[in-house]
Amino acid sequence: MYDFSGQVALVTGAAGNLGSSVAQTFHRSGARLVLVDLSLDGLRATYSAWAERDDVLLSAIDLTDADAVQAMVDEAKARFGAIHILANIAGGFTMGPALHETPVRDWDFMLGLNARTVFLTSRAVIPVMLEQGSGKIVSVSARAAREGKPKMGPYCVSKAAVITLTETLAAEHKYNGINVNCILPGTIDTPQNRQAMPDADHSRWVTPQDLANVILFLACEEARAVTGAAVPVFGQS
Repeated sequence: MYDFSGQVALVTGAAGNLGSSVAQTFHRSGARLVLVDLSLDGLRATYSAWAERDDVLLSAIDLTDADAVQAMVDEAKARFGAIHILANIAGGFTMGPALHETPVRDWDFMLGLNARTVFLTSRAVIPVMLEQGSGKIVSVSARAAREGKPKMGPYCVSKAAVITLTETLAAEHKYNGINVNCILPGTIDTPQNRQAMPDADHSRWVTPQDLANVILFLACEEARAVTGAAVPVFGQS
């Protein structure tokens, strides 16, 4: 297990299946936490045992709102004095019709949820990392980012944007002590996916804990030579 004692990890999508696994794994490794999600009730339900801890800040905001994101980062810095790690976990998936039949609002929703959130959080956190002279950013793309799929156009494009954002930020900051990487999960073993695909071989899917372990590696000092990578984490799926 890696030691993140004294470090501050900001985790978006923290009330979700993957986000909660990432947050709990960072917590077991000694990190102080800024846990961000849309619903304060969801955060409190997920982290009821942590709500009053001095080393945990719960923040309920709309991550597509630039002003709200900046205010959250300002609060985190005021509370902890630094942000060493940004884990961009927030995102989502929807199927849809063929691309020519896709409503503009559905396109905007996927691009906002999966790409705009990564842009805004990175944009707000990087000045803090520049000031402290170091930082790690790990975002979640998807296997579907590498190849267009029918009736998944907005999702594939939005996750491909995460890879390009990762590569751009890594190139911009490789001499500033800031490492920027992303992971490409395969099918994640969640209750929702099991319900949607009951006949699949769930043992071949990748678990949230498996993904959390890779994210922690990319955030640790031992991964200092890795930046600009899009790491496949497919399990056997």
